[in-house]
Amino acid sequence: MIFNPEYECMDAGARKKLQLAAFKNLVETLYSRVPFYRRKMQDMGVTPKDIHSITDIEKLPFTTKDDLRENYPHGLRASAQERIVEVHMSSGTTGKPVVNEYTIKDIDIWRQAMARTLAGAGCTQNDIVQNCYGYGLFTGGAGVHYGALTIGAEVLPMSSGNTERQLMILRDFSSTLLTCTPSYALYLAEEAESAGIDLKSLPISKGCFGAEPWSENMRGEIEERYNMKAYDIYGLTEIIGPGVAFECEAQYGLHVNEDLFYPEIIDPATGKVLPAGEKGELVFTTITREGTPLLRYRTRDITSFIPEPCSCGRTTMRMHRLFGRTDDMLIIRGVNVFPSQIEQALIEIEGTEPQYLIIVNRGESHLDEVELQVEVKKEFFSDETRGLENLRSRIEHVMKSKLQIGLKVKLVEPKTIERSIGKAKRVIDNRKI
Repeated sequence: MIFNPEYECMDAGARKKLQLAAFKNLVETLYSRVPFYRRKMQDMGVTPKDIHSITDIEKLPFTTKDDLRENYPHGLRASAQERIVEVHMSSGTTGKPVVNEYTIKDIDIWRQAMARTLAGAGCTQNDIVQNCYGYGLFTGGAGVHYGALTIGAEVLPMSSGNTERQLMILRDFSSTLLTCTPSYALYLAEEAESAGIDLKSLPISKGCFGAEPWSENMRGEIEERYNMKAYDIYGLTEIIGPGVAFECEAQYGLHVNEDLFYPEIIDPATGKVLPAGEKGELVFTTITREGTPLLRYRTRDITSFIPEPCSCGRTTMRMHRLFGRTDDMLIIRGVNVFPSQIEQALIEIEGTEPQYLIIVNRGESHLDEVELQVEVKKEFFSDETRGLENLRSRIEHVMKSKLQIGLKVKLVEPKTIERSIGKAKRVIDNRKI
């Protein structure tokens, strides 16, 4: 199903004109209202008058996650405070969250983007959407909710967790579309099997899964266990949340909502724009946003564009499923985690050495399991067992508070963790993506 054929199937030339008009307006807005961007443009010797075509975007500066962190909380706001109606956040690398502020127009853009996303999976007003993404400051739950309402579907705002209740609602309310992380979908399937619930006998027939990397093999397992079609969706808090790109029934590449978000693929080393088909770093400019619009935001995600037309009839650019990242960020159960966050927290805990190792596995329940090995100072390690247990519990509590995920802490003796002459190896990721 195509939710908005006028924009999703628009002629390429007409879309370029639309993008250019929105892009010029964005540059004017950022230059006049956001001191951070004005300084950036002035440093590069460019003004809004220098923007004549969409390719002139290459004259403009990039935005990074560090820029967002350094401008916390309102330094990138481009609209007056009284026009802001909603705020969402995600964790930052040093505890400061990434802030995204929305005007009514931004919410309408988000509704439209997510309606297209859900429609790409076949969602109609006859569907019952069981939304298991987290609500609150996290964008996942709210984004799906807005999109489903825009389509006219019935929404069950379950949020995450409480698996027993999720299964009860899935069965008793005859949910037809499931939204959550792919790992949670498999965990839910296992719990259903243990509870004697035959998922294949239920009306559930499709699902939209994202917020973490997943493989074609994982898609196949979800589809087999539920007897459903499983669709990949892509988004990030910095841009708008979920709804930036989505799979259609062809399940080959994710359609970018190009009239709302302008995409580029760049060489991560040089910043040069790469032609369609070449693999590089994904960059987005929020050409239609008002609250906190971003210019050339470097996602750190590695992908490529698929230039060939799609069989579904949409003419928007498709991006390949993600190949990886250019930084050391981990996505654990939908939460962004940087080793630097863990390092910063450990420095503040007395009794630990600045040596640690993060080991990530995908457990038998298909949920991510994280073990944090931490070296303990010699005098602490030789202490009584109760003292070590108190230290371990304290580290787990601090990590839960700072990272918003639970992890298992294992205390090890000094000089146990392997040293490296070059860059220290801090992460072992054993997940099969």
